[in-house]
Amino acid sequence: MKKRVLKVVVGIVAVGILLCAVGFSAIMWHIHQSVQGNCQSAQHAHPHPGDDVAALIDFMNSESHSLWDRTHRGIWTLGQLREPRALVALESAYTGESCDHDKNLCQYELEKAIKLCGGTPTPPQKKKH
Repeated sequence: MKKRVLKVVVGIVAVGILLCAVGFSAIMWHIHQSVQGNCQSAQHAHPHPGDDVAALIDFMNSESHSLWDRTHRGIWTLGQLREPRALVALESAYTGESCDHDKNLCQYELEKAIKLCGGTPTPPQKKKH
């Protein structure tokens, strides 16, 4: 009886591990596909042949795209690429203020992207009068 229970438990654990591995792989594949698609969109809108980072930076900074697209396609993708060359552009858009998605790029996404690219999110110093 104990051997049978042990076999069932081992089988359940094995299936659970397999399902987790498949789920993780699917998520990683989806992220990769999203990054590739966003790079292609940025290259189409702001061509920089062979330099997706430059195209994404131009995409992020272009007011011809919605704030949502600039945040979720531009900033998110730059963070996923973890490219330190993007830091200057990301940091220049970062204010450290509360998010106002109707008026500005998402500060939370900028903060995450800056960290992923190896930087430290530091809001600009306010000028003293």
